[in-house]
Amino acid sequence: MGALIDVQGLTKSYGRNRGIVDLTFQVEEGEIFGFLGPNGAGKTTTIRTLMGFLRPTAGRATIVGLDCWAQSTAVKRLVGYLPSEFAFDPGMTGAQILSYLGHLRGGVDRRYVAALCDRLDFDPGKRFREYSRGNRQKLGIIQAFMHRPRLLILDEPTGGLDPLNQQEFYRILREAQAEGATVFLSSHILPEVEHTCQRVGIVRDGRLVEINEVEQLKRLRQQTVVVTFGRQVPSEEFASLPEVEDLKVERDGRELHLHVRGGDLSAVIRKAAEYNAQNLTVQEPSLEEIFMRFYEPEGVGARA
Repeated sequence: MGALIDVQGLTKSYGRNRGIVDLTFQVEEGEIFGFLGPNGAGKTTTIRTLMGFLRPTAGRATIVGLDCWAQSTAVKRLVGYLPSEFAFDPGMTGAQILSYLGHLRGGVDRRYVAALCDRLDFDPGKRFREYSRGNRQKLGIIQAFMHRPRLLILDEPTGGLDPLNQQEFYRILREAQAEGATVFLSSHILPEVEHTCQRVGIVRDGRLVEINEVEQLKRLRQQTVVVTFGRQVPSEEFASLPEVEDLKVERDGRELHLHVRGGDLSAVIRKAAEYNAQNLTVQEPSLEEIFMRFYEPEGVGARA
């Protein structure tokens, strides 16, 4: 499998207002790629450029080799798109909206549409103006998935959904991937990206500051290792290990809390074994901790 989305030096300038600057990344066919950043970081601008709604100031974006601006009509045929706020004619019912959009797609499997409505507990009989924020989001999700697109571009897809519907959405997402779909998922909800995505790009102030596998990103942050002993141990021997960046002594020297950089704990484990450690636990960093690292002020550990 090759790259389905190919972005090279993509820039969109709004004059004095921030847009996106020199984005370069690829999304492989069949993967779920998370595009992570707070509101205003440039996620929606990137998506609108991929969809051909915005013309790039510089650079280029392609989907299956099609230029997202010059060949936007052909691109849209391949995509199931969910904007950050799904809106439609307030007088139309959910069923009418789905029927209309289905006809634009050349027809969809009505049984699959009905199944999606059932799974998300969505009533298609109401008018759009009567729907709550969550039900409008459900309608947006259904219309994005209903034609089983090759590529799903989803901007903040779980906004307004309750926890049960969020979990059902994740199941629908994984099923689409199992059937061969590629997913570009923009989010500021860290557990969402952590649970669904294979790779993630982190965007800050319109610039891509990191792109990596989710598991690899976790290793960029310190791990906390807690080691307990039956007696007091010389903590300075642990503090001098090259991987240990910080150490705290508890319980009269019988418990050590170590902050260890990176994923290699072998030196710590060997040293703990020398002193017959009774227990050793490792607390993995959350994606939120890693994410906040990239939003520290310049000069305090942030990458630009």
